[in-house]
Amino acid sequence: MHFVETRLAKLARAGDRDAFEELVQLYKDKIYHLAYRMLGNRQEAEDAVQETFLRVYMNLERYDEQQKFSTWIFRIGTNLCIDRLRKKKPNYSLDAELPEGEGGDWYSMLPSEDATPEDRVIVSETQRQIHRAIETMPDKYKSVVILKYLQDMSLQEIGEVLDMPVTTVKTRVHRGREFLRQQLEKLDSGK
Repeated sequence: MHFVETRLAKLARAGDRDAFEELVQLYKDKIYHLAYRMLGNRQEAEDAVQETFLRVYMNLERYDEQQKFSTWIFRIGTNLCIDRLRKKKPNYSLDAELPEGEGGDWYSMLPSEDATPEDRVIVSETQRQIHRAIETMPDKYKSVVILKYLQDMSLQEIGEVLDMPVTTVKTRVHRGREFLRQQLEKLDSGK
């Protein structure tokens, strides 16, 4: 896959519109999911996807073929989302009343592509709580947690995307999980 994307990026850089369109098709859903989880709003996520691809297109000549295209595009998308989060003031309350639900391992509750409708109903309430908890996370933890558990990236890949040492990524994933655990425990105890 890495080879295919590099070839497409080279063709796109040379002005091949079909090659660029193929890159868009490969990544638009992944970038949308990333943006939606980070921004918590469909319209903003769609805007972030468009802006990501616009930046990719404008900066194709800067793409370094030695690195994975996925790393490069996720870096652009993540940085855009972080910029958007910085610009908007938080409008949530940590003490907002949320319906009770079971705790457990929060990331195992995230929607799976092949979940049955029954599974979705059972976990949908918990998922809603998890997503709300993710929205309340400090930005520095939010991006690593989303890349790790929703994009299924390795610590190494996250380090490359966010341009930070793997040790920092590991610490932030740990603290992010701890933050979410505390938020979900608050919900379970009805605080």
